[in-house]
Amino acid sequence: MSQSSIGPGGDTRMFAPFEWVVAARYLRARRLDGGVSVIALFSFLGIALGVATLIVVMSVMNGFHRELMDKILGVNGHAFVQALETPFNDWEDVAAKMTKIKGVKAAVPMVEGAAGISSQFDRQAGVLARGVREQDLMNLPGVAGNLREGSFSGFDQAGGVAIGQRLADTLGVRVGDKVSLLIAKGAQTAFGVTPRIKSYPVVAIFQIGMSEFDNLFVYMPLAEAQAFFNRENEVTVIEAFVDDPERMDAFRIDMDKAISRPLMITDWRQRNKTFFDTLQVEKNILFLILTMIVIVAAFNIISGLTMLVKDKTRDIAILRTMGATRGSVLRIFLIIGTSIGAAGALVGFLLGLALAKNLDAIRVLLNQLLHTNIFPAELYFLSRLPSIVEPREVAVVVGMTLTLAILASIYPAWKAASLDPIQALRSE
Repeated sequence: MSQSSIGPGGDTRMFAPFEWVVAARYLRARRLDGGVSVIALFSFLGIALGVATLIVVMSVMNGFHRELMDKILGVNGHAFVQALETPFNDWEDVAAKMTKIKGVKAAVPMVEGAAGISSQFDRQAGVLARGVREQDLMNLPGVAGNLREGSFSGFDQAGGVAIGQRLADTLGVRVGDKVSLLIAKGAQTAFGVTPRIKSYPVVAIFQIGMSEFDNLFVYMPLAEAQAFFNRENEVTVIEAFVDDPERMDAFRIDMDKAISRPLMITDWRQRNKTFFDTLQVEKNILFLILTMIVIVAAFNIISGLTMLVKDKTRDIAILRTMGATRGSVLRIFLIIGTSIGAAGALVGFLLGLALAKNLDAIRVLLNQLLHTNIFPAELYFLSRLPSIVEPREVAVVVGMTLTLAILASIYPAWKAASLDPIQALRSE
């Protein structure tokens, strides 16, 4: 033992080089203690796989949350304003006042109604028809930047409709083809209300990236929708898009101050609360379940170190008689356990990041190799597998793993430090 490793009063300096050398030697597989090294290897692999899986799963859940929020709020807005008591025929004045409220990016008047749609190929589907102005359609964040065919230019005068990519595929139509919209409540006649059906050319096809929306929404000029749904000079709702969706309570207060007419205001939190709460619960449950992988690996560290202490009883006694303190022995086994945890966390961190960053490419490759669809859009709402790595969550996973490795090492290290060297040598 070098003199530089000895502190004042003859005590061994904490984490001296010889402690690292002994710890590294004990980690190597030899003929007599190969079983211990195998347990250490499995502990390392368990921790690495646990950390990697946690990072990938948390990243996918983050991606789902972000993508769904962007898609849902990019198409449906953040707040929904509807008239109470009287028809919503003063919508232009209300929309103008809403746009003047601080933090409001856009106020989009709409006429909404459920309808049936069919093509010349005898294919039908149920849709939600939305009447909007051209200027508003071109500013809808979820639609404007996702145009695949056609154009929104001259939308008000074109007298046509814009439909989603999946709906176009379902109907078998492209830009220039005609589709027919049908509603049950049409014109009032002497024989009662008759259904209304009208043909429109497809002027644009968009792809929001959320399969449910791409198969549901049909946009048409506002004036045409008012006539089609018997809403002369009226709208059914004004959708507001704001800078900060988390500050909806402040928006409600500002709305009450700016507009005096009776209104019913709902926001994205009310409409999607169950959905996003469920997503968060699933994320938390998956985190707890996958954390068990790391905990099991930590128990492997305990068993491996306990066996190592038993196998190295004579070596520990010799170290003690040569001047090694209880603290030195304790730190040697702490280094061993922590090293297994740190190595596993590092490999798991690198593997998890690599997988999370290339998850969709891996999905595409597996689809090609297995000739299947691992992530069907009609089931998972999204057309791609999203993944967003949150540094804070990665830090929590790695920190938790290192903490568990240290805690798992304490008991075997304490047992090793508590050995009586004389009694240990006598028992050999």
